[in-house]
Amino acid sequence: MSRANTRTVLLGIAAVSAALGCVRLGFWQLDRLAQRRARNALLRERALGGSGSADALRGLDTSAIHWRHVTLRGVANYDAEVVQASRSQRGAPGVYLLTPVRPLDPGWGDTAILLVRGYVYAPDGRTIDRAAARERDTLQLETLVTAFAPHRAGNVTLPSDARVVNALDHDSLEAKMRLPLAPFVLLALGDSVTRDIGRPTRVTPPSLSEGSHRSYAVQWFSFATVAIVGFVAYVLAARKPVKQ
Repeated sequence: MSRANTRTVLLGIAAVSAALGCVRLGFWQLDRLAQRRARNALLRERALGGSGSADALRGLDTSAIHWRHVTLRGVANYDAEVVQASRSQRGAPGVYLLTPVRPLDPGWGDTAILLVRGYVYAPDGRTIDRAAARERDTLQLETLVTAFAPHRAGNVTLPSDARVVNALDHDSLEAKMRLPLAPFVLLALGDSVTRDIGRPTRVTPPSLSEGSHRSYAVQWFSFATVAIVGFVAYVLAARKPVKQ
């Protein structure tokens, strides 16, 4: 095989490999788009169901109640509250307030529900004025049911502050707060804008947009097309006889 033919074969292998990789990434983006659409449909369905009571959540599988709107009435335990570090809202660094709340219904016993009470601005992503961030002892809030993060090995507590965590890990938070926690998390809904940066603002709920997955898929398929068309153009140009 001549040197020119070897170069053409190698270039062809590289072009096909690149095209296949781009096609695979394109279908991956389409799969993510389908997942986003399914999540959005579930969010809309649960929202249309109205807001129920947190008392109805006892004993239910987390997947069956995910994204359900719930009215929480309970007593906040600020002494056991921790913050999740390195959060952001509208590009500003801060923390999420993780507050255990004991529902007023006696059927919950000693079990508390972890409430993501809101976001507070913190320049270093961890230090806030905890007293200024407190609200009423008895809370009544509209919330959205969400889930704990998948359990992971390692310490979720930051060594510099025992009341700062970097992940929503159920077992670690339960041990840290010294309280039994329900197997789900409630995200407080409400006004996500405040003029007092020391007071909590509600965390923005999940967006119902489809994101950029469709445009990313189109880009990857375009790259695959460019790779193949470019190789074909190279081959055709190589075969064209040179004018003397």
